[in-house]
Amino acid sequence: MKLLHIDSSALGANSATRELGAAIVARWQAQVPGLSTEYRDLDSDPVPHLTGASLAGADPAAAAESERVLQQFLDADIVVLGAPMYNFSIPSTLKAWIDRVAVAGKTFRYTAEGPEGLAKGKRMIVASARGGLHSGAPSDFQEPYLRFLFGFLGITDIEFIRAEGIAMSPQHRSDALAAAHAAIGDQATVGELVLEAA
Repeated sequence: MKLLHIDSSALGANSATRELGAAIVARWQAQVPGLSTEYRDLDSDPVPHLTGASLAGADPAAAAESERVLQQFLDADIVVLGAPMYNFSIPSTLKAWIDRVAVAGKTFRYTAEGPEGLAKGKRMIVASARGGLHSGAPSDFQEPYLRFLFGFLGITDIEFIRAEGIAMSPQHRSDALAAAHAAIGDQATVGELVLEAA
């Protein structure tokens, strides 16, 4: 069983999503013996944004890296995605990574009946953080986008571990992170994850 852990926050040690993502991965490692884990930090090791040249495969080294990123995603059974809200959406570094894994003919295709996701059978856990309160509000272009995008790729098992209002005050941050950690440690959820992983 393979887990892919992606971080995209630019805040380093001050990042709520990095803290939550690490806790999610640690929980999986503790519960699933022999779990293979791969990690990519999109802040320190970003995937270049798409250009006409990259789409054309003009640079063999860049094309090989794109293929490696895609294969790493395809090989994963579980994806833990650190996705902070930046300006009501996601970091551009995360979008650049998504552009490498959302590939026609590889992770989705169009059929006579409509689009079909080809990345089925994966579990995705998103560590989400927002400075304000956005759940269910028109200002949330982060979670609906990620749900739709990965659903389009065939991933229907998507869970969000969310810390909201972390910029409102130190107490808001502390309370939001405590609630998110409690959600990670929920024994029923963990039991379900282990059963699915078995």
